[in-house]
Amino acid sequence: MELFYSKDIDGNMCRLDQDESGHCVKVLRHRSGDEIAVIDGRGTLCRCRITSDSPKGVEAVVLSSESGWGAHTYRLHMAVCPTKNNDRYEWFAEKACEIGVDEISPIIGEHSERRVFKTGRIEKILVSAAKQSLKAAVPQVNEPVSVREFIREQAGNEGALKLIAYCFEDENVPRRSVKEMLDGFEGEEIVVMIGPEGDFSKAEAELALEAGFVPVHLGASRLRTETAALTAVSAAYFRYI
Repeated sequence: MELFYSKDIDGNMCRLDQDESGHCVKVLRHRSGDEIAVIDGRGTLCRCRITSDSPKGVEAVVLSSESGWGAHTYRLHMAVCPTKNNDRYEWFAEKACEIGVDEISPIIGEHSERRVFKTGRIEKILVSAAKQSLKAAVPQVNEPVSVREFIREQAGNEGALKLIAYCFEDENVPRRSVKEMLDGFEGEEIVVMIGPEGDFSKAEAELALEAGFVPVHLGASRLRTETAALTAVSAAYFRYI
């Protein structure tokens, strides 16, 4: 199924940007009168008929729309520290979108090796991944914040299941299995924090626990940041299918 993406859907009209228009007209050879499917990135699929086949700006009339197309029944917010190799973070974001994620927050921890993160490129990757995996919603990518700032933002989020995965052991606060926590949760919103290559600091972990986060583990294997993040995304996916 061919999907196009547009931020410019106004009433009964849809307009594709130059990149999408070029792909539609020059590569796929669509012409006026053809029907195409367009996602708005917010969860709606529009079935449209092309009225102008300019490769610089396709215009189409909206024939029908379907909200919640390709959606899942939970809301997953992944707060993941940027990896030293940026390609690994992009890989995580792409695969997480394909499986099912709603929001991604890059967070900078005390032990983070990468402290500068630009969201522009990753947003384009997510649009492509959403189209490839037949989803009408493109995950939201937030601007980077510190781990401490993110924890403070989530402190009042009482209805969500808030999980933090770290590697060190604490006799006073044992870590629970992420599967166990997900299986026992009856709500819809899940927030998961994944640390950098050097893990969260103990001070960051303590602050998270004070804000209502539950410490979890992802099994016996020691996982890279991006692998741990994708494992958590997959755990949520399989919990709800």
